[in-house]
Amino acid sequence: MRWAALGDAGAVVATLAGLAPEPVENQARNFPVLIRETAPWRRTLAENAVADLAAVMEPGMAALLAINARGADTRPAARALWQEYVRARAAILTLVPSSGGRGPLRIA
Repeated sequence: MRWAALGDAGAVVATLAGLAPEPVENQARNFPVLIRETAPWRRTLAENAVADLAAVMEPGMAALLAINARGADTRPAARALWQEYVRARAAILTLVPSSGGRGPLRIA
């Protein structure tokens, strides 16, 4: 649920930055399922990384919404937060091993 909320927050940040929201890629959409099927150390690392990203996004979103409520330009701050979000999301997604052409890695 936290992963989906981060995706929604990212879309809001993109809008406040004056950017078009990115289409959601399959790997990002399926991340919760894919990460559950990986080694426990990857799941733990992913959970911690998602919590860290949420800890950055929550106050950042609050600040952006406060700036927006005052009628000020949110684009510079929103673009900075957007860049942080995109980099962190990309790093988190690398925790899911590449599946190649045969679908996601399955652990018996």
